[in-house]
Amino acid sequence: MPAAILFSGQGAQVVGMGLSLYEHSQLAKDLYDQADEILGWSLKEISFYGPKESLTETHICQPALYVVGYVLQALLRENGKLDTVRATLGLSLGELTALAAAGSLDFGSGLRVVAERGRLMQLACEETTGAMACIIDGEHSQVTDLCDNFEIEMSNLNCPGQIVISGDKSKVEAAVAQARKNGIFRMVVPLNVAGAYHSRLMEPARLEFEKFLAEVEVKKPNLSVFSNVSGQSVSEPNEIKKLLVEQIVSMVRWEDCMRNTSALGISDFYECGPGGILAGLAKRTDRSWKVTKICEYDDLPQ
Repeated sequence: MPAAILFSGQGAQVVGMGLSLYEHSQLAKDLYDQADEILGWSLKEISFYGPKESLTETHICQPALYVVGYVLQALLRENGKLDTVRATLGLSLGELTALAAAGSLDFGSGLRVVAERGRLMQLACEETTGAMACIIDGEHSQVTDLCDNFEIEMSNLNCPGQIVISGDKSKVEAAVAQARKNGIFRMVVPLNVAGAYHSRLMEPARLEFEKFLAEVEVKKPNLSVFSNVSGQSVSEPNEIKKLLVEQIVSMVRWEDCMRNTSALGISDFYECGPGGILAGLAKRTDRSWKVTKICEYDDLPQ
């Protein structure tokens, strides 16, 4: 049966991720050591031992999740478990891990891109006052109206009944208060994030990232890779770059990504990364899909 690999986005990170891989695999050890050399600081130290506050920072969290996701798929490949894989996809930052896994970027180039993306988004967070909130069991039209009324944006269409909103903190807080007052949604949950990701507040990061990415070689992937911006597969290098830049300020169409992957005849997935968030979203979208969660060395199928 054909399968696909899923890669986690920011928010899935946990202190200790990657440690068991580093301790039990020479391949993992080599990749983590290479990552430290490329970055010029110890990614593995913060990934393995924290503190949590440091790992949560955007410029650290993004490369940390990229590396653990890449290492996990590399170990699966080393063990001959990816022969049936036909597609890769990742949530937000995870899209870059998916591209690296599909050969569009080599490990080092992908890490440099992720590190710069994280740095620029961290700066954008520090220069603005943004917030995000998750709306549970809301109709698309109702959330659209809410966003229009408070001049904020929908940032994620994650799965049926789960939409994330993003924008200026005071406006998001006002929208949350109004939504709770009206009682039209089952639940509205403010998210513990550093800024308004996938909104116009990330425009400074988008502008600089576009300049940076213009100098990066991106190859045609050897697997189907799905874009968060369009929800469709993308293969031409220039289009890949264009959509990666747009993704910083655009809505993540994760449900579309998953459904369009399924349309290829795929119902088996490996989630490479901590948290199991993507498995949860898959379950809410289509219970016939099977997601194998892999984060620790012992999770790797033998």
